Amino acid sequence: MKHAEIEKVIREMTLEEKAGLCSGADMWHTKAVERLGVKKIMVSDGPHGLRTQHGEGDNLGINGSISAVCFPAACATAASFDRALLRDLGETLGDECVAEGVSVLLGPAVNIKRTPLCGRNFEYFSEDPYLSGELAAEYVKGVQSRGVGVSMKHFAMNNQETDRMVVSADADERTMREIYLAAFEKVVKEAKPFTMMCSYNRINGEYASQNKWLLTDVLRKEWGFDGLVMSDWGAVVDRVKALAAGLDLEMPGGDGTTDKQIVAAVKSGALGEKILDEAVRRLLCLAEKCAPDENKRTGIDFAKDRKKAAAAAGECLVLLKNEEGMLPLDGKKKIAFIGEFAEKPRFQGGGSSHIRTEGCVGALKAAEKYASVVYERGYSLADEGENGALLSAAVAAAKEADAAVLFIGLPDTFESEGYDRDHMRLPASHDRLVREIAAVQKNTVVVLHNGSPVEMPWIGEVKAVLEAYLGGEGVGEAVAAALFGRINPSGKLPETFPKKLSDNPSYLTFPGKGKRCAYAEGVYVGYRYYDKKEAEVLFPFGHGLCYTEFSYGGLAAEKIGETEYTVRVNVKNTGKTFGKEAVQLYIEGPDGMKELKGFEKLALQAGEEKTAVFALNRRSFAHYDENAGGWIVAGGRYKIFAGSSSRDLRAETEISFAGGEEKLVVNMATTLGELYAHPLTRSFVEDRIASLVKKSGNSGSVMGISLEKEALLKLVSGVPLRGIISMMKITVAQMEEIIAKLNALLGNR
Repeated sequence: MKHAEIEKVIREMTLEEKAGLCSGADMWHTKAVERLGVKKIMVSDGPHGLRTQHGEGDNLGINGSISAVCFPAACATAASFDRALLRDLGETLGDECVAEGVSVLLGPAVNIKRTPLCGRNFEYFSEDPYLSGELAAEYVKGVQSRGVGVSMKHFAMNNQETDRMVVSADADERTMREIYLAAFEKVVKEAKPFTMMCSYNRINGEYASQNKWLLTDVLRKEWGFDGLVMSDWGAVVDRVKALAAGLDLEMPGGDGTTDKQIVAAVKSGALGEKILDEAVRRLLCLAEKCAPDENKRTGIDFAKDRKKAAAAAGECLVLLKNEEGMLPLDGKKKIAFIGEFAEKPRFQGGGSSHIRTEGCVGALKAAEKYASVVYERGYSLADEGENGALLSAAVAAAKEADAAVLFIGLPDTFESEGYDRDHMRLPASHDRLVREIAAVQKNTVVVLHNGSPVEMPWIGEVKAVLEAYLGGEGVGEAVAAALFGRINPSGKLPETFPKKLSDNPSYLTFPGKGKRCAYAEGVYVGYRYYDKKEAEVLFPFGHGLCYTEFSYGGLAAEKIGETEYTVRVNVKNTGKTFGKEAVQLYIEGPDGMKELKGFEKLALQAGEEKTAVFALNRRSFAHYDENAGGWIVAGGRYKIFAGSSSRDLRAETEISFAGGEEKLVVNMATTLGELYAHPLTRSFVEDRIASLVKKSGNSGSVMGISLEKEALLKLVSGVPLRGIISMMKITVAQMEEIIAKLNALLGNR
């Protein structure tokens, strides 16, 4: 259906048909208008596999879905630091959508991991918006290259499950722009997702589903998004207000009540029909772009995609600790596998993303090709309490072995969509198992299956820790291959592992009170906070070891524009085996905050050296200034680091910008200190100080403060313009005239 045809259809539709298109036909389909040739399309839950329901549908993973391949969850794929992997995953999922007649895949989820306790963290990429945006953009490009749309979610600031449908996420604009919106912005501008899904929560008091600033002013007008905005399932509060704010499609379908509300609003003049027409236009365009080809509904190629899932899981493993080269294991020695996760690994989270799969192989079975291992359950997944008999048998087996590998983590009930965790601890039975085994076996290895950071009170008692995250149905095969050296772990942590929960910057405000959550830590989320505070952590952002070593050198920044640089650093594999290194680039600005601004994953044979190249642009150095209403580059020195993690920086250089782009916009809240700091408005403050001195009668002090200029500046620097209205004996209108003159002096319009 071409543009002219779409416009013709809109003209021929009745008001009721237009309104009807703005809500779903059922749980997973849009509506059709058969008399005009408008077909329905199907959407399906994702993002790491198809949770497609052809029968009775639901949005929480309760009812059954088709058998599908479960790929690693975002918590794992983010650890790959590998754009190509995410592109390939997207392409594969796009192919599966085509094979099953799915037009829109609901994902990826790019919300920031503000706290380790968020129950849905396993679906989210990272605590860092740059990493999240870069990986999500490749995923979206991959899916949509197959003619299938995505619905990037949850827009925006859905960072907790507690009261998720009513809580207000309260943050200043800089925090929102730099941390919580940046990944969405990256994907919108670079990958052009066909649809966006609004979140349940409120943002500074207004529901995301009817937030005009979010859905229209920022998303469409600023970022240029031209696709469709749909609601999360049941997120709409006021349908007419939501439509006016920019929400096109309400999901799922209902009884037609909200469709009638739209019709009534148009008839009464409360809602312009042009707004409705625009929403209908977006729906018709989406249906045209994503109309499934029934001839391609061939079903999923399980054999091929399961191999891909296992290979992907291998790229996501993070080697957290490897004391004395404990790993890889020698398959000729006596190895004990302990823990029920060895047999039945936890490889995905609960809720709407839960994939029905029948192809998972545990590490115990997968290890048969590498070694002969003994196995003990150690604990019961059916009972979170300690089991003395299972523990005793596990200790006995470990004591007789040359090495013990413990498979522990978070059971299904610990993290899921719909609720948050209460703590960062593992089940008590898992912690007890580690300590009991480590007491009798010096060669103890821990494999973790979890979707979010956990505390490790036993970390000093074990020799190695392998973080498997929720690695999809191939995670058992990947873990076994890594343990015995058939693959070399190359993952890096996409989030900080704090030593304890109270170390986290959101600890005092999460999950909020009175259905409001204050993001009081501002931009200091994750490693930004820990690094600025110089706080000890269990494992830093970007950390991940390998079975080989890498050296860094020759870091150089070449200026190619006013605020554009090309940065190069040489990386060499100095070990004896092939390995991959995710080279990370950080920039520390004049304010002292260090941020990830580049990463490249290099594959290096033993002794091989390659150059990682990074392109830095103006945005790489900019911060959001609320007074200026945009992104600015501050003048001063910028340090550029390259390294293996946020705490392992191995090369450094420095550049500087003279003057910067600081822009002062004067209003009633502007302080005298801000005006004095700007050369164009400094005289205004000096005149006020002179006036104070004159009023004092040259007594030597004002309010007990010396008449010396610097002392008086300290006294008045924090005073806003509204605070000197009475002191100057002028009216509010007169102060507004002064503000207008100051802005004119600064060139503000």
